[in-house]
Amino acid sequence: MAADLQNALEGRDYIIGVSVPRAAQGRPYERKLDDPVHRPLQIFSLDPTVSKLDGAIAEVLVPYEPLLPGPVGAVFKVDDFDADQGTHWGRADLDEPSVLLRDGHTPSTTNPLFHQQMVYAVCSTVFQTFRESLGRHVTWDFDPQPGEAGAPTRLRILPHAFEGQNAFYDKTTGELRFGYFCAAESPNGRTLPGGVVFTCLSHDIVAHEVTHALLDGLRSHFCQPSGPDVLGFHEGFADLVAVFQHFSHRQVVQAAIRRSEGNLESASLLTGIAHQFSQSLGSTVPMRTAFEHMADGVQPPKQYDPSMEVHAIGEVLVQAVFDAWMTIYKRKVKRYISLATAGTGRLPPGQAPADLQDIFADEASKLAKHFLSICIRAIDYCPPVDIALGEYLRALITADGDLVPDDPWGYREALIDAFRVRGIFPPQVKSLSEDNLRWDKPELSVERIPDLSFAKLQFAGDPAEPSSPEELLRQARALGSVLGRPDNLTHFGLACADHPELGGDTVSLPKVQSIRSSRRVGPDGQIVFDLVAEVTQRRTITDPRGTFETFGGATVIIGPKGEFRYVIAKNILNRERVEQQSSFIHGAGKPFWERRDNTLTPIPNAFKLLHESKAK
Repeated sequence: MAADLQNALEGRDYIIGVSVPRAAQGRPYERKLDDPVHRPLQIFSLDPTVSKLDGAIAEVLVPYEPLLPGPVGAVFKVDDFDADQGTHWGRADLDEPSVLLRDGHTPSTTNPLFHQQMVYAVCSTVFQTFRESLGRHVTWDFDPQPGEAGAPTRLRILPHAFEGQNAFYDKTTGELRFGYFCAAESPNGRTLPGGVVFTCLSHDIVAHEVTHALLDGLRSHFCQPSGPDVLGFHEGFADLVAVFQHFSHRQVVQAAIRRSEGNLESASLLTGIAHQFSQSLGSTVPMRTAFEHMADGVQPPKQYDPSMEVHAIGEVLVQAVFDAWMTIYKRKVKRYISLATAGTGRLPPGQAPADLQDIFADEASKLAKHFLSICIRAIDYCPPVDIALGEYLRALITADGDLVPDDPWGYREALIDAFRVRGIFPPQVKSLSEDNLRWDKPELSVERIPDLSFAKLQFAGDPAEPSSPEELLRQARALGSVLGRPDNLTHFGLACADHPELGGDTVSLPKVQSIRSSRRVGPDGQIVFDLVAEVTQRRTITDPRGTFETFGGATVIIGPKGEFRYVIAKNILNRERVEQQSSFIHGAGKPFWERRDNTLTPIPNAFKLLHESKAK
């Protein structure tokens, strides 16, 4: 379709969201030929109370970039201003020669310069994990700081933001805010009674919070508290990233295998989340766990219930995915155990031989990286709004099947079984077979958009990098030109303004929320190129108890020839969804909504409210 006609349709049939051009802004540093590949930095691998014998300190290889004091890089800006104390805690200069020679500041609970290094290093490694899994750069979904218009949009990190137990991602300001507090008078573990605990020194908390920001950049409507699964998914997904990041620290994995005598089901250092935070408040168990234990064995799987508290829903998701990971891990190490035991399959009591421990650690680390990549990649296959845990299972199965058609170890089977035994079922499926769980191919009147074929796209030297904001707007208009056709609206989960099923409700014009290219490499070297786009629409619900908004739309995956591969829709006309959201708003979700006159709107920062409790 001619460009002038596409431009004419914009504003009449669709609009383009402000997030579209952001995919070409705020890019990570592009390494020059003579630059180092990595910057080695030391961190606390779990938290400061972990023993050195358990791998308390780890060296991570952060992708190299020149840094300003702070540190300040291309996508992160550490700004250690303490609003409660009205002071600045200094600025770490990681390019200072003496600091470079020591691979950064030495891990310390008392040196604020190390605290700044800690949050930068952990956030950078998580960011790199997302980049590798998605096959493109990740962008933020917030506006630049005041006075920074035109500058790269950076996530601002405040290691000592305030005195208080919580840490949270502030979507309204584009910040990660970490608190500090005094421990209980009778804490557990190696925490000093009444001593100061810094949440910025917990690897799990930092990884958890930056994941909130990254997920918000991928699916901005997942911050919309439209139902229990939405915020529960956000919390669970952030915990998944934190847990699987444990396995990237080899010393921690080796120590856990040694202590557990090869039984990772009892390796609480690997499977627990935020040990020190929980212990400092007097608890003897981690804040949350990826694997439940009893004195005499493993508990029955915790069952999913939509009436559960948000963090409990997230924990069920984590335990389901980790259960699948454990199933595959046992399959992979079984052959080594068979060799080591002359075929009996039963290791003798005590520690396994050192070489076998190394094999266990290698398999556990590689498998955790695989699973984390699958979990992150699946976000591209989720609907753009109102996510349900069962839909995430479908996204996992489709995303993995697209990149790895063969599944010799049964990854997808293990995931299906783990979700099933916890009562997590996708809506609108006839069976739990892999082919039935994969998203269906779309049936549209238009099979492809020639202007979105990779032959027509413009890149900045790499298929994962769009050439400019103008090119992204061109792509969004090409997609938007298809939305105005009445026969396609239903397939995208959208509705025309005069649709009879709307009753007295109103709808906005469809919005192209985002469009991003990706280049993914499978385990056998196969490469998959796609465009991933979001199309959304707002519906204003007239309700006697209070007017509120709900959203519909679709995630659109377009192949390299411009063909529609998937259209993963949530129908804006679905009355059941509207009723469920209304019940949630006036029930368990009431704290996340505020009333002005007779209009209900989400509170500006749901994550702050979620993380203010002692349970984080």
